[in-house]
Amino acid sequence: MRLVKILLLTALLFGCTGTPKGVEPVSGFELNRYLGKWYEIARLDHSFERGLTAVTADYRVRDDDLVQVINRGYNAEKAQWEEAEGKAKFVDSPDTAHLKVSFFGPFYGSYIVFGLDKQDYQYAFIAGPNHDYLWLLARTPQVSDEVIARFIQEASQRGFNTDELIFVDQLPVSDS
Repeated sequence: MRLVKILLLTALLFGCTGTPKGVEPVSGFELNRYLGKWYEIARLDHSFERGLTAVTADYRVRDDDLVQVINRGYNAEKAQWEEAEGKAKFVDSPDTAHLKVSFFGPFYGSYIVFGLDKQDYQYAFIAGPNHDYLWLLARTPQVSDEVIARFIQEASQRGFNTDELIFVDQLPVSDS
């Protein structure tokens, strides 16, 4: 019985770092170019971001060589900012854009960059461990219609339900 518990715990701890069918992480990834602030342009809905606007993600290298992740968004219903801090590390090689991210102790989830503006690192298409998690991030609060169309096309081809996408309101919100 103890072995069964250990196997179940192992599956919980490591089972969320896989890749959804049809999703391949970008190769030739350069973390230093990816670091900094990103704006959330679109996402599939999930409980931990529900109702948030002006959502951003900030990535920095920590002293222990892990990546600090700070996600921030405005909850208009509560009239307050919400922030979550986590850590990320590469699943395999640092030049393959497949990381695992934790916001809750030892529990990790996949963070897979499957589309990237490799020339300027101005937008990124992100998947989680399954087809329920999808984001379009950009260095600016808005992107062109062409980037949105490409994101929808590539995500749809990989099995994501793009009809359910939420386009995030990035209107300025006071920090007070």
